[in-house]
Amino acid sequence: MQFIDLAAQQARIREKIDTRIAAVLDHGAYILGPEVDELEEKLAAFCGAKHAITCANGTDALQLALMALGVRTGDAVFVPSFTFAATAEVVPCMGATPVFVEVDPVSFNMDAGSLKRCITHAKEQGLTPKLVIPVDLFGLPADYDALTELAEAEGLKMIGDSAQGWGGTYRGRMTGTFGDLTTTSFFPAKPLGCYGDGGAMFTNDDDLAELLVSLRFHGKGDYKYNNVRIGMNSRLDTIQAAILLEKLAIYADELDARQRIADRYTDALQDVIDTPVVGNECRSIWAQYTLKTRDGQDREAIMERLKEAGIPSTVYYPMPLHMQKAYDRFPTDPEGLATSEAIAKQVFSLPMHPYLEPDAQEQVISALRDALG
Repeated sequence: MQFIDLAAQQARIREKIDTRIAAVLDHGAYILGPEVDELEEKLAAFCGAKHAITCANGTDALQLALMALGVRTGDAVFVPSFTFAATAEVVPCMGATPVFVEVDPVSFNMDAGSLKRCITHAKEQGLTPKLVIPVDLFGLPADYDALTELAEAEGLKMIGDSAQGWGGTYRGRMTGTFGDLTTTSFFPAKPLGCYGDGGAMFTNDDDLAELLVSLRFHGKGDYKYNNVRIGMNSRLDTIQAAILLEKLAIYADELDARQRIADRYTDALQDVIDTPVVGNECRSIWAQYTLKTRDGQDREAIMERLKEAGIPSTVYYPMPLHMQKAYDRFPTDPEGLATSEAIAKQVFSLPMHPYLEPDAQEQVISALRDALG
């Protein structure tokens, strides 16, 4: 059994992908070709953003966003500790300081109360609060209303890190439309992934969009040999854009399939283990279906039993960022990050993709219930 079955998706659209790739080979514009423009238009239309600007990967998308918003030395950038390293990684690269914020024990997303404490703490440390980066973890949008209200009160900019959540909805709006900017990743394992690396940024701000187009192309001005600012090389390959166009065409259908699979898991497992909770005004894209063990349940033993039954499972993320060597010197919530530390020892994820057949899913469910005794 595959944890994520990319082959099943490819079989569905292989002929269309082959046609798209052949078109790129025929016209020969391998970097920022016409498919890139087409993809950017369709990405923006899908989520309701005014602008979509593609780039080479999701980490570059975050760094380009920080560059565009003027993050620099002395600034504090607030990030959750329970997430992938890329969210925090780009901050020291800009000379700024990441400040690690606690997450909610149910949604696993950034906690507004902790953010407020962290802002006060950053000021006490002599830092300038500049920016907050909520993460749409495991596909579930962050609590943007609460976080935006606090950010605006404190004069902070906001980047929504939707590497795992692009296409989810929060109170009638889709991710890609929150904050000053939203970023996402097209890493192959993402719900919308290419066959290599890729990323994108979304904004409703015309000036920010124009700036990002320049920054991703060495800071170019009106043409590529007129550099008007320091930028970087982070352009999307045309072949990857061609592949993403065909994947985007079926994306809404795949999100519906992910929802059906998540519902089936939850209905079958909520009585024996803590299943994900999605508020009535939200829709997750289920990048991962992540469970949390209860008191007395041994995660490692459960996962070993699943392995013996031929069922793959994995842990996102076994160690919060503030405990890792690269980040353990940076400021944190002064009340500690006990929730991040606890859930890192409790969570594990089950197979999740749009092509998980009911019979296969029943095998997962049966094996897990057996493992739980």
